Amino acid sequence: MIALIQRVSQVAVVVDGRRVGEIGPGLLALIGVQRGDEAAHTRHLLDKLLAYRVFPDEAQRMNRSLADTGGGLLLVSQFTLAADTKKGTRPSFTPAAPPEEARELFDHLTDLARNAHPIVATGEFGADMQVSLINDGPVTFWLEV
Repeated sequence: MIALIQRVSQVAVVVDGRRVGEIGPGLLALIGVQRGDEAAHTRHLLDKLLAYRVFPDEAQRMNRSLADTGGGLLLVSQFTLAADTKKGTRPSFTPAAPPEEARELFDHLTDLARNAHPIVATGEFGADMQVSLINDGPVTFWLEV
């Protein structure tokens, strides 16, 4: 599983003109599910999402995690993260998990997150989403488990 995380001041997801998810300060996690990913990967990824130290401490060093700050977590499925871009000028999506498998693992990640963290929102799996955010820093990291 892949997560592209961004530390945000705020983020909102809109589908067909309706706001489906939003948080204030916290993390936006764009989630890509690859072939071969399993439920164990979702637990490992969530542990990293909650513990990854990307928020500043009193000395302005990135020493605080989402769990430390209590900020929001917005999970958005994004199959394009699993693309193979090594050759040519058109991505191949062969590495991406089939939609039904990806949805199952994304939903599992969402359930685990909601049981482990107080503020969790999501986009809408498989939808054409517009994501508006203010990247705080900017701070962006690629996590892969």
